[in-house]
Amino acid sequence: MRIVVTNCNTTQEMTEEIVQGARAAAGPGTTVTGLTPTWGPESAEGWLDSYLSAAAVLDALRTYEGPPYDAVVLAGFGEHGREGVRELVDVPVVDITEAAAHLACLLGRRYGVVTTLERSCGQIQDSLETAGVARNCAAVVGTGLGVLHLGDDDERTETAFLAAAERAREAGAEVLVLGCAGMTGLQRAVGEKLGLPVVDGVGAAVKLAESLVSLGLTTSRTGTYEKPLPKRRLWGRPSG
Repeated sequence: MRIVVTNCNTTQEMTEEIVQGARAAAGPGTTVTGLTPTWGPESAEGWLDSYLSAAAVLDALRTYEGPPYDAVVLAGFGEHGREGVRELVDVPVVDITEAAAHLACLLGRRYGVVTTLERSCGQIQDSLETAGVARNCAAVVGTGLGVLHLGDDDERTETAFLAAAERAREAGAEVLVLGCAGMTGLQRAVGEKLGLPVVDGVGAAVKLAESLVSLGLTTSRTGTYEKPLPKRRLWGRPSG
């Protein structure tokens, strides 16, 4: 099967890191293709970035001309767009936020999310609420690190993550979730030090996407996710 993994920003290097993590999680016979929007923010940090990102990802999937795919993984933690993508495409759509939370709920009674900047915490909480998995979330904690700076200093990133993780643990978290696709791979470095299970959303989403495809399941077209109504839609700035 083929899974398309969409980055939520225009930074190609981050797409490559996300794809590397997705391929590490994928089973034999699964091909992972990365998709980077051609416009939008270089990193998604806040409401404005998130709404721009959602439109850009939808546009990238709308104009996709690569090999046919069997599922889409949305690799933007807490970002908007998943409901629109589910209307747009005819294959399973798995958001890393939702996927990570669902798996975390199978591992402990309450989970905590460790993310980047504090400004993203409210947005993530809203995303979890919409997905129906907020009840089991003990805390969403920021590390104070920007998305594009996660890879600048691995030791600094790990130290910041561990400090934020302790705050989540004190709030009652029994499981931790990586709250940014750019953190993919960090679970291996911090899992043993924390003594808690650490869920990576990219890996979780890939495995759930594989399961849905293998079971022959896809998005319901009854009610909420019916196909978009036929009408004239202008994408981008009108010419002239």
